[in-house]
Amino acid sequence: MGETVLQAYRFALDPTPEQEAALRSHCGGQRFAYNWGLARIRANLDQRSAEKAYGLDSDDLTPPLSWSAYSLRKDWNQAKSEVAPWWGENSKEAYSSGLANLATALGNWEASRNGRRKGRKLGFPRFKGKRAVLSCRFTTGSFGLVDADRRHVKLPRVGTVRTHESSRKLARHVERGTARIRSATVSYRSGRWFCSFSVEIQRQDPKPAQPGTAVGVDLGIKSLAVLSTGEVIANPKHLEVALRELRRLQRQAARRIGPDKRARRKPSRRWRTTQARISKLHARVANARQDGLHKLSTRLVRTYGAVVIEDLNVSGMLANRKLARHVAGVGMAELRRQIEYKAAWAGVHMHVADRWYPSSKTCSACGVVKAKLRLSERTFACEACGLVLDRDFNAAHNLAALVEHEYGASSASCVVTVNEPDGNPRKTTHLGAAGTATGRPGPQQLMLL
Repeated sequence: MGETVLQAYRFALDPTPEQEAALRSHCGGQRFAYNWGLARIRANLDQRSAEKAYGLDSDDLTPPLSWSAYSLRKDWNQAKSEVAPWWGENSKEAYSSGLANLATALGNWEASRNGRRKGRKLGFPRFKGKRAVLSCRFTTGSFGLVDADRRHVKLPRVGTVRTHESSRKLARHVERGTARIRSATVSYRSGRWFCSFSVEIQRQDPKPAQPGTAVGVDLGIKSLAVLSTGEVIANPKHLEVALRELRRLQRQAARRIGPDKRARRKPSRRWRTTQARISKLHARVANARQDGLHKLSTRLVRTYGAVVIEDLNVSGMLANRKLARHVAGVGMAELRRQIEYKAAWAGVHMHVADRWYPSSKTCSACGVVKAKLRLSERTFACEACGLVLDRDFNAAHNLAALVEHEYGASSASCVVTVNEPDGNPRKTTHLGAAGTATGRPGPQQLMLL
């Protein structure tokens, strides 16, 4: 029996005009309930703050409102007939999901303010406007797959909606009893409706093909990744390829009549059409990038017993105006996220090297650390032992060496071409043990041509 995990299955929908109107109505109801609950809480906080400013005692203050999802739903049920007499047009799940999202947002803000939540400080939840992402979640009621042709899903109060792709992969798990659908979330992004099922599934991932080996993965911009095996995964640069078309559409949108809040001017139909094309282009780029990262991360965890990557400061790299677009187009943080959860599913060791570990400056043969190595220097040359090779491969091999002594894994064999300077066509072969107790990699077995 495999490990039970929560996994999402997303399907693109092809609703009829009537079904699309129902989906939009449900998403609008979710937004209305969210804003209604937030308005009550803000009014309560403002009232208590004003009373404190007037010098009232704590016992005389207006009672605080509970921020739990249960209390918010209870208050909504008491007031919905008055504030939203049309509430019966949608499923009750539309309003419950909005209030649940509000409770989560308030909890995250409070945890961030008290220091219990990692990351940057969060601001107080804000109201959702009409241009917010359309989304609605169903946790109860009649929802799931339709067994007739495995190309339809059923949603409460919406009915049976056709999907663009087959759902047979999920349907087989449900039929065998190895999966159970917990919730369904519909959303509208880039001109298309999607339905995402949160599934509790028993996964039985195949064991790695080389369970006793470790691979170091050095991420970059010039190349998406360089493995310690010598393999170089090229950066497809999906955004750069689509940049010419993107610029053309953005110039076209600039010539249209767009929205103006100060003048209370609504955008023209042609502006909306152009913006929809821009959104679809961005979605196509993101989908292509996501597909490549999924294929790479899956191949890594199905091949090696241990994967080592660096703890890169991606947010700091994005602050560089000259490199921000190129860094964002690679998806380094997304690749790390995928490797982490897929490695946990497959039972593969996932090791993240310290952010300040000098993987590029350390010689993978003798362990000597260079004092300085400029980013423009693409070749690593060790002055101590004379090793000369590509800096990215040198970093990848140092990363792989970090886990050899910890997990007992060995580096995958590699045969790579050394970037030798002219006039030095020698072959270098180093044989040695694994890393040292300090975490610095020792001499590694290399086959360098």
